[in-house]
Amino acid sequence: MNRPASLSIALTGSGGAGVMTAGQTLLDAATSSGLYGLMTRSTGPQIRGGEAAAMIRLSSHPVQSHGDRFDILLALDFDNVERFAEELPLDSESLIVADPAAGEMPAFLKASGAAIGLVPMAQLAKSIAGSRISMVALGILARIIGLPESAVIAAVAESIGRKKPEALAASEKAVMAGSAAAPEVNVPKLALPHTPRAGRWSITGNEAAAFGALKGGVKFVAGYPITPATEILEWMAAALPQCGGVLVQAEDELASINMIIGASFGGAPSLTATAGPGLSLMTEAIGLAVASEIPLVIVDVMRSGPSTGIATKSEQSDLNIAVYGLHGDAPHVVTAPLSVADCLLTAQWSVHLAETLQTPVIMLSDQSLGQARVVIDRPGDLAFATQRLAPEAASVGYARYATTESGISAMSVPGFPGGQYTADGLTHNARGTPTSQAKDHVAQLDKRQRKLDSFDFGAHWAEIDGEGELAVLTWGSSTEPLREAIAEARAGGTDVKLIALRLIAPAQPGRLTAALAGVKRVIVLEQSHSGQFWRYLRAHYDLPKDAIPIHCPGPLPIRPGEILTYIQQGVPA
Repeated sequence: MNRPASLSIALTGSGGAGVMTAGQTLLDAATSSGLYGLMTRSTGPQIRGGEAAAMIRLSSHPVQSHGDRFDILLALDFDNVERFAEELPLDSESLIVADPAAGEMPAFLKASGAAIGLVPMAQLAKSIAGSRISMVALGILARIIGLPESAVIAAVAESIGRKKPEALAASEKAVMAGSAAAPEVNVPKLALPHTPRAGRWSITGNEAAAFGALKGGVKFVAGYPITPATEILEWMAAALPQCGGVLVQAEDELASINMIIGASFGGAPSLTATAGPGLSLMTEAIGLAVASEIPLVIVDVMRSGPSTGIATKSEQSDLNIAVYGLHGDAPHVVTAPLSVADCLLTAQWSVHLAETLQTPVIMLSDQSLGQARVVIDRPGDLAFATQRLAPEAASVGYARYATTESGISAMSVPGFPGGQYTADGLTHNARGTPTSQAKDHVAQLDKRQRKLDSFDFGAHWAEIDGEGELAVLTWGSSTEPLREAIAEARAGGTDVKLIALRLIAPAQPGRLTAALAGVKRVIVLEQSHSGQFWRYLRAHYDLPKDAIPIHCPGPLPIRPGEILTYIQQGVPA
């Protein structure tokens, strides 16, 4: 495929061998040299040990997804590397760098037809007191792809500079030894900018989501650690107190959701972060927040399921529970970021929607977004006028759940004169008094639905790009590889329209109908086994009758080349 020049590198080894540190340092050195990049990580289900892979893509252009193949695989050892066979597409133009002392090369590597460069990495590391094989590997990779040695040494110093001086000195020697021993191979080197650009960010999706929530005004966070969402809580633990907020590590997911309900009832914009198993535990309490109209943001960083599934791998399979998982008629908002960088905007927007509409918002990120690190240009400032509707003055007979044209009613906070009310999950009247009368039940159901139906979600509901009789409709992390495939299709003369939904629920049939004007055929692309997105669209939208569902389960990513094939097959006759 004729895409902007990029290099894809995989670094594999046993858990604890320093694979992730070396990969991160390589990305940092490339960033300081003026390149863009992406790094994802793949590990087994075990907590410690096992296999580990850092997968990096470097380019002179912004990249937020992996390509179709890897140019270089550097294996520190061959222990369990076969477990990555499906995740590491190699071909005859690839290069495998390995240690001759590592033993017999696995069959899948031999079968790739890739060139092989042998370097005694373990021996080199052993010859330098205090060094690690991962730093030797770092030097080899930097030399092969043409990164300046000075940039690599500076990145190493930044990474481990807090350690003892002798540890830094040993790492620097190991990098230089690896560089000197790198095999002479014919791998294209990336053209480095003459003047590296300052001001770029290196950020993960989880960090971006946390920062976006902070910009949105979140002041209280409660959560229980769970892969792959924990980094949101870790980032917030340090940042939130600096902004006058508070984070509490709860004893479990049930406690965390109820803590943020209480904090939000008290007037503090609140958030929790979890993954699929945690969201399952939270659904009853989320229903309470719908009924009592208490704003919340729940970030679900999806992973392969059901049950424990594959905690370290990605899948877009929590859509059904996010949209339909609450009992009763419980209208709420579901959003989804479209890229690692978009996690910032979507989190900030989600806080705005929760506070404005006084309802829970479930934001569906996933492991491939949350734990991926990308180098991006600094985003522009984006401001939402986020403010809860509050009573203007003390009044007698305050009706917290008064029926209004917009469905949104003034929400007081504890201590507001005359603003006392009951907020619970029982059916209630406009004052909040529990009732079993049908007229009250229907009035409040209508009120909660009306505020979502009548709200103008604006242009952020989706990203729409291009024109053509063929459109590809997608959401979440499937968007970035789709962008790359569409760019290739357009370069080959095929017009394709991209429609990526950032607002999953409530449905926006009028907006999508307008977006599909002139389109004769639609491909629906998602990463789930049962086609959850496809079925959701069929339930709520009018699609062209010959719409084509493409649903690929995790944990393998959907690659641009696969999507390009689907596009070529789906072009209207």
